[in-house]
Amino acid sequence: MVVRQKVVGVNYADIYRRRGIYPLPSLPAVIGVEAAGVVETVGPGAGKAGFADDGPVLQPGDRVAYGCVQGAYCTRRVIPAHRLVRLPDGIDFETAAGAMLKGMTSWYLLRRTYPPSAGEHVLVHAAAGGVGTILTQWAKVLGATVIGTAGSMEKACLAREHGCDHVIRYEEEDFVERVHEITGGEGLSVIYDGVGAATFEGSLKCLSRFGTLVSFGNASGVVPPFSLLRLMDKCLTVTRTSVLVHVEHRADLEEAAGAVFGHLKTGRIRINIGQRFPLSDAAEAHRALESRQTLGCTVLLP
Repeated sequence: MVVRQKVVGVNYADIYRRRGIYPLPSLPAVIGVEAAGVVETVGPGAGKAGFADDGPVLQPGDRVAYGCVQGAYCTRRVIPAHRLVRLPDGIDFETAAGAMLKGMTSWYLLRRTYPPSAGEHVLVHAAAGGVGTILTQWAKVLGATVIGTAGSMEKACLAREHGCDHVIRYEEEDFVERVHEITGGEGLSVIYDGVGAATFEGSLKCLSRFGTLVSFGNASGVVPPFSLLRLMDKCLTVTRTSVLVHVEHRADLEEAAGAVFGHLKTGRIRINIGQRFPLSDAAEAHRALESRQTLGCTVLLP
């Protein structure tokens, strides 16, 4: 399929690829893994018997999106049909480009890695970010009580607007102390952490007995090696996850995208597009994200 892209999503994973934290298959390479657009050309074999088993039967003009295919920073691209999902009516290109990767990340974190129970306290680091705003809303749909961390008053307000019951500002409060205050000294059974090195030590201290730290990002740097014996006293679990593994198979991709689109269509989850950059200014978008100047989701406009 040749897809003409309308909106491209920006993710920290793009920065990790650029920095070499995550590998690229070869150089030169085009980074970016998330976008929405329109099918422009259908390749040979599309629509023939058996094709629908591997992906949707698409026609020129169909609106599509994807969230885990390298090479998104471009205006047009060739992409396998089985990595595309059809974009439902009522979901615009910006929403889709902001929601695919980050929404599917929230899906596997909350539905597969650690599904919180109603009333359970959970901690979401960087709650005003692209994943954070979606993750918070989804956790609230499940009935969880959400504690979010944020780096400024503006970000704290955004986190509250998206459902955080308690917001802890890194700059003014010790998040470990505040978590124990909020939970009456019990600590947390689960923490969703996309920040990485800067929050890892504190997050371990926030966990209750048998607690789980779910690490899914490295915004502040990669978590350094540590001794497993440190987990023994409270029988803690630490897991490092990836959305790519969870949507590797077509059935999983359809399940994940369907869950995201379902919440978007009902309004239970809304996508906050905080920044828009021309595709030609992708470098500026990366600088803004790395310097913590962004709110919600960031997109590029080809």
